[in-house]
Amino acid sequence: MQILAVLKTFIYLIASSLFLPVLLILSVLFVWMLVYSGTFFKSWLQRSRLKKQGENLPEKILSGQYKDSLPIRVVTILTRLESFKGRTASVQVLNLIRDTEHRMFTSLDGLKMMIRIGPGLGLIGTLIPMGTGLASLGQGDLTQLSQDLVVAFTTTVVGMALGLLAYFYFTIQRRWVEQDIKNVQLAAQLLMGETGHEIS
Repeated sequence: MQILAVLKTFIYLIASSLFLPVLLILSVLFVWMLVYSGTFFKSWLQRSRLKKQGENLPEKILSGQYKDSLPIRVVTILTRLESFKGRTASVQVLNLIRDTEHRMFTSLDGLKMMIRIGPGLGLIGTLIPMGTGLASLGQGDLTQLSQDLVVAFTTTVVGMALGLLAYFYFTIQRRWVEQDIKNVQLAAQLLMGETGHEIS
């Protein structure tokens, strides 16, 4: 029985020591999400303008007048594609396309982790003060119980809000990434077809 009491105390100390880091990480992630929201809406505004100019994209790519019709990161890649010449051009293009796909999908990893981390931290931040709150209830301290419950439910709200925002941004940006990759592949086919090379 003494060993059981020691283990209970040890687990309680571990859980209690996690509470402050959880609150700190949730606060940092919330600030990060606010900054990311500004970046997201800036990209959204830029892309909404580009949609109006994105007609007849193949003709614009072949004529070199695509800079006002595509996002900046796609324009940068197409500029590199145009510089590839010689026997190894098709290999260089294929390598660039694969690197681009990898980088674009990797850029979504932060949001993908946030979808799980936000609610998970919110749940941890809920359960720890609930334990101390129940202990306060056993001692008849309703004031401490109410304070612990407020903190518990607040961390839940923040964690869930982070997860929902991250999922919203991830869904839209994944669509953007797929569209950008499609445009890069289209440009590669057109440019390499024009120079007599084929991409396998």
